[in-house]
Amino acid sequence: MDPQDVAAYFAPLLRLELTELQQASDDAAESRKPVELDQQSIGRLSRMDAMQNQAMASAVEARRHGRMWAIAAALGRINTGDFGFCEDCGQPIPFERLSLDQTFLRCVSCQG
Repeated sequence: MDPQDVAAYFAPLLRLELTELQQASDDAAESRKPVELDQQSIGRLSRMDAMQNQAMASAVEARRHGRMWAIAAALGRINTGDFGFCEDCGQPIPFERLSLDQTFLRCVSCQG
């Protein structure tokens, strides 16, 4: 498959994933807010549980943000014509490898 065809094939998928990740981030914004420390409105154990949930939500958001950055970088490579080429050796990355993750930067040989 021609590198331009590969880029054209994956571009809509990447844009869709980026939109979905942004929506998920927006939807989860409430769960990342700081936990109230008022002991009158929430008990100690409930507050600890809320703090743990907030920490987990923040960790998920960090992973989501990293994926969004990788997708944005892949879309940038599509725009410049560099998508689908190994950044080390310059050879085309096989379609099968890009099918696993469109944000891969290297071919199997250079990744290893």
